[in-house]
Amino acid sequence: MPVSYSPAVIQFTDVSLARGGTPVLRNVSFLIESGETVVLVGRSGAGKSSILKLINRMLVPEQGSVVVNGVLTTNTDGVSLRRGAGYVIQEVALFPHLTIAENIAVVPRLLAWDESRIEARVHDLLVLVGLPPGEFASRLPHQVSGGQRQRIGVARALAADPPILLMDEPFGALDPVTRTELHEEFKRIQQLVKKTIVLVTHDMLEAFALGSRIGVLHDGQMAALDTPQVIAASTDPRVRSLLKPLAEMQAALPRLR
Repeated sequence: MPVSYSPAVIQFTDVSLARGGTPVLRNVSFLIESGETVVLVGRSGAGKSSILKLINRMLVPEQGSVVVNGVLTTNTDGVSLRRGAGYVIQEVALFPHLTIAENIAVVPRLLAWDESRIEARVHDLLVLVGLPPGEFASRLPHQVSGGQRQRIGVARALAADPPILLMDEPFGALDPVTRTELHEEFKRIQQLVKKTIVLVTHDMLEAFALGSRIGVLHDGQMAALDTPQVIAASTDPRVRSLLKPLAEMQAALPRLR
């Protein structure tokens, strides 16, 4: 009997993965629907970043299956798959010798878009992320701030209009004020572009601020995947351990007033 897959954009079914003989993920199953922002949280080594790498086929499961846009990743050319999913990381990794406009245009040029289309796309994306093209397009990465580089990283990830955006600690290196500002920008942009987003963070406040659902990874398993409201009310000790710092922060606030 042929295997049938959900129309979900991303589907993990009984996925297990080990690295160097050490289990990383164990029988992980979940679905992500179109337009969702799923934020993955958990302690270091819980398997969060490995899930991102399985989605864009930088890793392949040892057991189970990963389906992206209805196709098994193991049946898909890795390069094509990665070009169809934008990727944003903490360090941004802009090319230092390229201008901001040239950095954003990297993937469209690889896809052989014509120059007029690339120029229009770069212009529109700079406007989208709040960086006036006339002021920023010709600058080099070292001539802008860390927060502006993160915005450029988001623009570059969106350049070829991929349906999926993968984000690994994208705001982790920023100061708290800049991070909060970019959270608001992120939500504004997502309301406009409505991408399917998988975001990894260690920051529970960030998870609650950005996620339509929050996935809690614990010891290589998906301990919970639900709305922020349900996660906040969870009695599962694996979830409560991550919520404890938030509770302690709330308890400390009256003493600071």
